[in-house]
Amino acid sequence: MEKLDILAFGAHPDDVELSCSGTIIREVRQGKRVGVIDLTMGELGTRGSAEIRMKEAALAAEIMGLSYRKNLQMKDGFFEENQESITQIIQQIRLCQPDIVIANAVQDRHPDHARGSNLVSRACFLAGLSKIETFFDGIPQIAWRPKVVYHYVQDRFIQPDVVIDISDVVEEKKKAILAYSTQFFNPESKEAETPISSPEFFEYIFAKDRIFGRQIHVTFAEGFTAERAVGSSFLTHLL
Repeated sequence: MEKLDILAFGAHPDDVELSCSGTIIREVRQGKRVGVIDLTMGELGTRGSAEIRMKEAALAAEIMGLSYRKNLQMKDGFFEENQESITQIIQQIRLCQPDIVIANAVQDRHPDHARGSNLVSRACFLAGLSKIETFFDGIPQIAWRPKVVYHYVQDRFIQPDVVIDISDVVEEKKKAILAYSTQFFNPESKEAETPISSPEFFEYIFAKDRIFGRQIHVTFAEGFTAERAVGSSFLTHLL
């Protein structure tokens, strides 16, 4: 597999789309190769089904221009931070060899989000240890550690360390989110209402992006927390 520049993880299909798809779309437009790993199929979601979510995720991947998307099929709501789950993620990191990893929020309303965040963060470090052996299709993998790990902001507000302008791709972000037609506002849906299916929730996502945008004097932006100091060769690059 050809090396990726960025690998984003989500505990559920749609986590990435809601939280950082604008950033991904902009990077893809700059010629970067980006992949997404979903830990679960979101099978415990009130609306839709795991099979439908897979089709929706494939459509969203096309909209975002992903080079790679994989679902690890861990148990929604019940996956744990253990050797088996960490090893699965290490295999994907070593396969994709990303310079940047993006993970779930460090804390959030859904317990899977923080657990997924910790799981990915730990796997990023361990993937760089050569004495941990992993195989892909029977072939030994080489150690690989991403240069930096960022965490996107989800349902609960977290003050970001890094803010990325997405003003020119906000309509594409909306399309990526609405690829999950069973999950979000759809006036034709006959399924039960959930906290994320109302029009107010959809408006909240972009209200949050407006708040982040205002911090850097743009219309819309996405926010991330960083595991280490954010550096640059020139101060003027951080304008």
